[in-house]
Amino acid sequence: MTTSPRKHLVKDFNHFITCYVCKGYLIKPTTVTECLHTFCKSCIVQHFEDSNDCPKCGIQVHETNPLEMLRLDNTLEEIIFKLVPGLREREEQQEIDFWRLNKSKENGEDNGPRSKRARLGDEDEDDDGGGDGDYHRSDPQIAICLDCLRNNAMVGESIVKGLMKRFIRCSSRVTVGTIKKFLSLKLKLPSSYELDVLCNGEIMGKDHTMEFIYMTRWRLRGENAYPMVLEYRPRIDFG
Repeated sequence: MTTSPRKHLVKDFNHFITCYVCKGYLIKPTTVTECLHTFCKSCIVQHFEDSNDCPKCGIQVHETNPLEMLRLDNTLEEIIFKLVPGLREREEQQEIDFWRLNKSKENGEDNGPRSKRARLGDEDEDDDGGGDGDYHRSDPQIAICLDCLRNNAMVGESIVKGLMKRFIRCSSRVTVGTIKKFLSLKLKLPSSYELDVLCNGEIMGKDHTMEFIYMTRWRLRGENAYPMVLEYRPRIDFG
């Protein structure tokens, strides 16, 4: 007599797909490379604001910047979404509601992840009349204020001006390198001219995404968190 294999329930896998910090299902699972423990991205980033140790095993992740030791686990995320019915839809709706609630009050724009246009600035709509027709429409959007960091003693100050429209809306996956290209285009800078982009006085690397900067460098939260302010200036060569 053969017996049919036992059907597994979602709760059988809870130990592997729940976050040690918040006890809920892992959302944007993020693994600590030093010990391979995985947490919700928001949980572990918030934890590292006050500690450099893994919240589960206590190992020191990094002496100064534990955020460098985090890696997103997209495969695990897909597995969790397949195991838990409706979880993906609920998270997407919560993300939409979050961005709508915290939309930029300075320019009255809706920064939800389903915004019709995800271009760097609405003023660009008629610049070229073309494009690739994508613009990362499905990405979560983020509101940014681009401020010119003025210093009268700085070389290059004369050609680096403030933007007429400082507030932009873009994909959270846009990198600092793309922001620099956008600024160079808007300010009509020579192709060889280089800029520094800073957040809270710290120079940002060209491969940093807006989401990474918001989660790890932007200090404001709550009602005052939007838009995120980035400053730009002529590049300073410390060498």
